[in-house]
Amino acid sequence: MLNSRFGAVLVGFSVTGANLLDQPETLLPAEPEVTEALSRTGMQDIATVVAAHPKSSLAWAALADVTHSQGRLLEAYAYARVGYHRGLDALRKAGWRGQGPIPWSHAPNRGVLRALFALRRAAAEIGETDEFERLTEFLNGADATVIPLLRSESDDSQKFPAAPPAVSPGEDPAPPTAAFFIQGEN
Repeated sequence: MLNSRFGAVLVGFSVTGANLLDQPETLLPAEPEVTEALSRTGMQDIATVVAAHPKSSLAWAALADVTHSQGRLLEAYAYARVGYHRGLDALRKAGWRGQGPIPWSHAPNRGVLRALFALRRAAAEIGETDEFERLTEFLNGADATVIPLLRSESDDSQKFPAAPPAVSPGEDPAPPTAAFFIQGEN
């Protein structure tokens, strides 16, 4: 608790990720029609599910995953961004105030968490370092199990980096080490 000229201010901080402010978990409502539609739709037809359920972050996350698997990174980024915004709308409607737990264990939360992960992945791949870091923090604050779980689920940690590359592909960050070696007498 800090005192200021405006009164007492409660400050919560945790390096352990514990919910020190005792914020309630945000639990989204189920989307059985979306889950059912996705389960019976092939990869090539995911867009039809999105068109039928445009407010569903789960549908947008599925579309982002499909386009990502096809190597269409900018489209995957765009679809994930829409899923992220639809997810934020759903979270706010469910009482979320911008922070606090959004547990993966509650299946209806997985759509928004998958959209956040897909956006984080795409941000890393296109070099959006600030966004990647912000989304990493967001996901870890929501549920620290999500990033490792979705990375392992993909069975391809090379496709889903832990951090964005420091240098853009094709860019030479420095001349070869030998260029810095000076030969001769001293």
